[in-house]
Amino acid sequence: MDGSEYTLIAEGLTRNFGPLVAVDNLSFQVRRGEVFGLVGPDGAGKSTTLRMLASILDPASGSARVTGFDTQTQGDRVKESLAYMSQRFGLYPDLTVQENVHFYADLYGLSRRERDRRLNELLDFSYMRPFRNRLAAKLSGGMKQKLQLICALIHTPQVLLLDEPTNGVDPVSRRDFWRILYQLLKQNVTILVSTSYLDEAERCNRVGFLDHGRLLNVGSPAELKRLMPGRILGIQSSQPRNACKLLERHVACESSAVFGDSVHLVCRDLETALGKAREVLDDARVPYGHVGEEKATLEDVFVSLLGKSQEVALEPGEALSAGEVLHASHCKNGSDLAVRVKDLSRHFGDFVAVNRLSFEVPQGQIFGFLGPNGAGKSTTIRMLCGLLTPNGGEGTVGGFDVRTQAEEIKRNIGYMSQKFSLYDDLTVEENLNFFGGIYGLKGERLRERKDWAVEMAGLKDLRDRRTGVLSGGWKQRLALACSILHDPPILFLDEPTSGVDPISRRRFWDLIYDMSDRGLTVFVSTHYMEEAEYCDRLALIYRANMIAIGTPQELKTQYNRDAILSIQCPRPQDVLDAVARVAEVREVALFGAGLHAVVGNPVVAEVAIRAELERAGAEFERIEKVAPSMEDTFVSLIEEVDRREAVANGERG
Repeated sequence: MDGSEYTLIAEGLTRNFGPLVAVDNLSFQVRRGEVFGLVGPDGAGKSTTLRMLASILDPASGSARVTGFDTQTQGDRVKESLAYMSQRFGLYPDLTVQENVHFYADLYGLSRRERDRRLNELLDFSYMRPFRNRLAAKLSGGMKQKLQLICALIHTPQVLLLDEPTNGVDPVSRRDFWRILYQLLKQNVTILVSTSYLDEAERCNRVGFLDHGRLLNVGSPAELKRLMPGRILGIQSSQPRNACKLLERHVACESSAVFGDSVHLVCRDLETALGKAREVLDDARVPYGHVGEEKATLEDVFVSLLGKSQEVALEPGEALSAGEVLHASHCKNGSDLAVRVKDLSRHFGDFVAVNRLSFEVPQGQIFGFLGPNGAGKSTTIRMLCGLLTPNGGEGTVGGFDVRTQAEEIKRNIGYMSQKFSLYDDLTVEENLNFFGGIYGLKGERLRERKDWAVEMAGLKDLRDRRTGVLSGGWKQRLALACSILHDPPILFLDEPTSGVDPISRRRFWDLIYDMSDRGLTVFVSTHYMEEAEYCDRLALIYRANMIAIGTPQELKTQYNRDAILSIQCPRPQDVLDAVARVAEVREVALFGAGLHAVVGNPVVAEVAIRAELERAGAEFERIEKVAPSMEDTFVSLIEEVDRREAVANGERG
């Protein structure tokens, strides 16, 4: 093919870090005006690839061209034509939003007139105009992501390189982010994005699966889905993990995985598997709803193809049954409550971060804490962990008072922060020794707990490996091992799987479930709506206030007053505006490989949507009413609060 039709060309790219081959003979092309997704497990080589294309790293061998310029010999010309957004924020915390953007405009040499026009345009379509005078340090994670994108786009690049741009970003902010990307595609910008969200990969024109530095497959999402080795049987259940364990033992299948509140079995003989699945679940009295064939998603393909090539994790319970069994220590006051909070509040100056939260967490429960970036989740967790003193209210953790017994709390909990508080220059063993010392473990007791921890986390063969060279998934397991070395009764996890690939997330949750089964109380904040389904109960916090609490099923059934129509079509971004024009549609947004439309009357709305799409000449496969997902519920609750606030402000005005 003529290379001129491609904006990005990689030919045999290879990069080593000592003996480690990070990228191995990588070749691919990306067309102008295309969004190309690069997905793969942690440590697959995605970030290294993007850094070579951005002329930040030189390859050991091979070459790459960006907009016709060689990345090694014409790096300055390459940098003029692209914008690169790395995983680490390139923002200045002491500058405002506007000052950060002006700084980047100076770097790109934009005139005052040009930058003002572009800045206003970017602030408007990113919804960041109200925050232009806020310090970057005081922005939520989602706002920081959008600000970094604005800084990257201030000079309208021909090519945009995005390295995991929505890590740790809530579903509302992720939707805003992708809306911005689709506007750029209309301007013929070429976008290369690496992501650990497989629903985002569904939105790309083409996707490359990367593993151990090698490109395994490249194609459109539809082409890659045809790689599935069988058909998928989906079983919806309020106990998906119990159902999965039963079904994988008794139903003939190639593989099994939990997806939110459903189990997916990859089967050669779907009809036989379906009958057997019903029989097994009925006999075991495991509740289930819809049972039937499901269309493969990219996450199904990812788990099926790449799961087999990754490190084999311990089966849940394997290590624990052989060694020391985790036990739940009783709370100091003999209560069955691990956490009790009443009117807990925290403010920073005039800013209210947490406003009168009240809830209880029984021992042995997995309690999920959801909310958009900046809602107050991490502040609440830091108060409960004795790291921050409340300004108001009261609470106990493990029977200890959050206001007066912070040191006792710290000794009796495990805490795993968002950033994995590990020391990269130390080995796995040395990190375990360090954290064991902090918790007062020594001698034989420390040796016993370390042996237990490495078995539990599957780190036995990595004890002498330097932590800095571990993939995100292995670091995650090491951070978990360090946080529970002292056998605490309560474990706090603050967005523990942010930026970790789907296979590592599943293995991590296998460990969490196994420990919960043995009595550990787990308090976890997360942005992955699939993970929210795994919790026994959930609390949703927004703008410092609790707006909903209940089991996943209670939240999905009680807080979705409207119906959801799923619209499956080849290019959902192209029909988004058409669906939004339909009077019966209240909200519409990208959802995986399709759209979800919020409607009052689904029958009337479906007819109207079909008519509008046919009038617009848009292709679509099917439109059907579906049960609301946790993401639908999350967005619905937040938008309801926004609507009430808008009405109240209108009444006051």
